[in-house]
Amino acid sequence: MTTRIEDRFRALKEEGRPAFVTFVMAGDPDHETALEIARALPAAGADIIELGMPFSDPMADGPAIQKAGLRALQAGESLKKTLSLVRAFREGDQTTPIILMGYFNPIYIYGVERFVPDALAAGVDGLIVVDLPPEMDDELCLPALQSGLNFIRLATPTTDDKRLPAVLKNTSGFVYYVSITGITGSAAPDADKVAAAVGRIKKHTDLPVCVGFGVTSADQAREIGKGADGVVVGSAIVKAIEQSLENGRATARTVSDVRDLVGEIAGGVRAAHLAKS
Repeated sequence: MTTRIEDRFRALKEEGRPAFVTFVMAGDPDHETALEIARALPAAGADIIELGMPFSDPMADGPAIQKAGLRALQAGESLKKTLSLVRAFREGDQTTPIILMGYFNPIYIYGVERFVPDALAAGVDGLIVVDLPPEMDDELCLPALQSGLNFIRLATPTTDDKRLPAVLKNTSGFVYYVSITGITGSAAPDADKVAAAVGRIKKHTDLPVCVGFGVTSADQAREIGKGADGVVVGSAIVKAIEQSLENGRATARTVSDVRDLVGEIAGGVRAAHLAKS
């Protein structure tokens, strides 16, 4: 039995184009608006949705995503509410893959034995937990895989050929290649270097390789998409949400601003398919 993530990449491979993966923070700027944003993403051009799990002490997140997590926590978002957001999303969309992305602490507090079946029942397809190395696979990775969730691992520019097999061992769904060294949204990736890195990773795995961290525009998405199986955009979308707010609260243009930006970048991702043909 395949997951929605695997099915989506299979369909996109047949289309001959990369995936557009969008990141938003659950509960940002509030639970109801975050759900409305998530529901708008597929029609705007998102192929896969990464949903951030708000956490008070993120390590890899840049300022924009840190602030989004803080807004969500201040609005009362919790891991339990995030799972309810996924359940509500699934009422109208049974096909778009959803990945929960974040840190292990909220899952540990929730309880792994409870979290894995609850996430699966809510309609979650995969997990990205950035602070769990392969040496800790017993904690969450293996229980998740055994239950039918994809566990997506990050590879970075400093992940050498000696370390890569350990990173890839229990990875499923796709490999997330972090295109820069540093935090999210802190620099623009070099498309040529990214393509070379993706090629190196593909020598070790048949999984799709998606590239994120630093992609902020349609042009960048097009260039990165020429050498990758997917393009991940997060900080730019989260900034669009922030810029639409008034006194920290959603406005009439919050959802539409996100929809417009996602639609614009989606055009860049799809142009990568045209550039290959």
